[in-house]
Amino acid sequence: MTLQAHSRLRHLLKPWMVLAGLAVAASVALNLAAAGLGHSPPWLLGVNLTVALLVLGAGILAVARLSSVTDAEASRMRDALDASQARLAAIVDSAMDAIITVDARQQIVLFNRAAEQVFRCRREDALGSSLDRFLPSRFRAAHHGHIAQFGRTGVTSRRMGDVTTLWAARADNGDEFPIEASISQVTEGDHHFFTVILRDITARKRYENELKEDQIELRKLSAQVLDAREEEKTRIARELHDELGQLLTALKMDLAWVREHLADHNPELAAKTQKMSETLDQTVTSVRRIASDLRPLMLDDLGLPDAAAWLVEDFSKRSGVECEFRILNDADLQEFEGNIANTIYRALQESLTNIGRHADAKNAWVLLRIERDGIWLEVEDNGCGIGAADLVKSRSLGLKGMRERIFNINGFLEVSRPPRGGTRVSVRVPLRLAAPGDAS
Repeated sequence: MTLQAHSRLRHLLKPWMVLAGLAVAASVALNLAAAGLGHSPPWLLGVNLTVALLVLGAGILAVARLSSVTDAEASRMRDALDASQARLAAIVDSAMDAIITVDARQQIVLFNRAAEQVFRCRREDALGSSLDRFLPSRFRAAHHGHIAQFGRTGVTSRRMGDVTTLWAARADNGDEFPIEASISQVTEGDHHFFTVILRDITARKRYENELKEDQIELRKLSAQVLDAREEEKTRIARELHDELGQLLTALKMDLAWVREHLADHNPELAAKTQKMSETLDQTVTSVRRIASDLRPLMLDDLGLPDAAAWLVEDFSKRSGVECEFRILNDADLQEFEGNIANTIYRALQESLTNIGRHADAKNAWVLLRIERDGIWLEVEDNGCGIGAADLVKSRSLGLKGMRERIFNINGFLEVSRPPRGGTRVSVRVPLRLAAPGDAS
């Protein structure tokens, strides 16, 4: 039988004992009255009195036994409760995270061993003091407001600081340090308690900051490498176009002179020179194509819209993929600051190359939209589509290079799957007009 059951039974027996006592008293009074009036023999009075006393004694004995059992059960329950509280205290004390419980007045009522290490404060000094001593002064008012608001919500628990980093202060020197924490609340009678479980994330924040700095350095290095690469491509393309192109043109003119003078004397040699002339034409075409792939000179001469239109048309001829190109030049701009035009051109070039190599597509759609505040580029195909695993392949250098190029000019790139299937590459680059004298 539980302690509550014994208590209920005791409350039920108490009225019964009162009624039994009253019944005994009434019986004695009636018997005495009857004896005095001569209606009852004296021996009957003794019997009734004896029975009443036996009933009263049995009731008293039952209550005494029940009280003894109830007290023993209550003692056992108190011992079990004490043992349970001791186990809970041991668990709280062995936790690796700091655990602090405060009452409605923000007075500390629980402070575990981890909290002692985190805040560098002994438990004896912390208990009964205000939680404000562990908060930076500039956050105390806001903290009280957040706790009050949390208490009114009725939510049992939630994570604190989901967006911003929380800060706490050491007790010994007031040094501030970052934390992550969760809070819960419970009501016991008229008392309201808040429990905070927190973790010192100083080391993690330091590593995160170091990682961010390393990433910034790597991106700067990547940007320098890409710029150097573009400069080298431009130099090689100009040399191919100017020097090698001129030499090939001169060689073609000399070969034409030789053909003209040998045609009547040696038909076989004339046929040979004709073949050589055709080979020279193919060589000139190849040199122009290689130079254009390295650095499209029309990008410098004609601007991004015309260069993009030529690139799409040339890709369609060489790959057999039917391409639809649309340009919306709402701002009617031709010149952009820095290497924005070159980055957009390279993104279009890489996207078309991927379509030709991997998409197995029949159609492609290219949209170039130029506005005063930015440039949009969308390249879409109806091929087999790119999978999530393909985006993270270590050999996907083209896509990674494209992403780095766009990131370096504060743009973004998204690769998705359009409703009609295939792959869609979306590029958005913020735009500023080129200042006079800036290189494109």
